[in-house]
Amino acid sequence: MSYCVNCGVELDATLKECPLCNTPVINPRELKEAQKRTPFPVEKVPVEMVKRKDMGLLVSIVLVAIAVTCAGLNLFVFKQNYWSVAIIGACLLLWVILLPEIIYHRLNVYLAVFLDGLAVIVYLYLLTWLTESNEWFYGVGVEIVFFITILLEAYILCLRVLPKSILTYALYTVTALGILCVGLELLIDKLVRAEISVDWSAIIATICIIIDVALICVLSMRRLRNAVRRRLHF
Repeated sequence: MSYCVNCGVELDATLKECPLCNTPVINPRELKEAQKRTPFPVEKVPVEMVKRKDMGLLVSIVLVAIAVTCAGLNLFVFKQNYWSVAIIGACLLLWVILLPEIIYHRLNVYLAVFLDGLAVIVYLYLLTWLTESNEWFYGVGVEIVFFITILLEAYILCLRVLPKSILTYALYTVTALGILCVGLELLIDKLVRAEISVDWSAIIATICIIIDVALICVLSMRRLRNAVRRRLHF
């Protein structure tokens, strides 16, 4: 025997709603069974992985579409300047950077970095179409890109050939940072002030040298190295 939860009238077992107040009649057992059911599938089916070639084709199509669309707009609609070359160059640069990741993952890392440097040079050259002078490109742009590319190649070589640990990684990184800052200031000063001098980069280089000396001391002393590793939990 059951009763209406709203008005308390006695209900017949076959009724679906209360005849007095029209309140729906719910069987507690059916409610528990409904709570047990889940809208999500019970079986776990493995999802097919996206192939690199398919992803690379998709990215290439999107980048080409962006470049062609911007070139068309620049040619027929917005004709004030060659603004589309910046977007076209950015698409080319992005495609070259993503090349070893989603298109051809067997590409040698040193060749990939070299191609990235060439892509940056091409992009900077395209940007000269938007500036009044290309002196900055030939005077410092190409040199900076080649300098950073060579430094990055040397950094990767150290990571792949020399001993590997967190302390050695820190040593290579700090050294590369100091060389980068000094090289950038020298190259920029050559163009801007037509002379070679070291000012702000000397401070960074000094800090990097101090950190390098400390790291070399830690690496050369076994007990000190083990103590640092225990305290830093690596």
